[in-house]
Formats: sequence, structure tokens, C-alpha cells
Amino acid sequence: MSDVEHSTIQTDDKFHHYSSNTIPWYVRLMWLGFWIFTVVYTIRFLFPAIQVELFTKM
Repeated sequence: MSDVEHSTIQTDDKFHHYSSNTIPWYVRLMWLGFWIFTVVYTIRFLFPAIQVELFTKM
């Protein structure tokens, strides 16, 4: 237990190896499709509905 308490920076850094994972191409394609769908859906359905709601008289 005393080894852990009195470790140096060099020994503490021994097991800290970070590596990133690459994102597969099909996951990037899925995200691109999702964002394209979101923009098209918003332009097609949300904006006209907002215009109708804002400009109709009560």
C-alpha cells in the first residue's frame, strides 16, 4: 500500500496510454443522413406550421 502512496510521476504515468478510436465511414454517413433529414424536415414541416400559427387570426 505504501508503493501507491509514494509513487513518482514517472511510475504513475506508466499505465496512462490514451488512444482514440476512428469512426467508421458508415457511422459518419449515418450522421450525415440524420442531419440532412433534420434540415429537410424542419424546412418542410416546421416552418410552414409556424407561419400558419403566427399569422392566423384568433
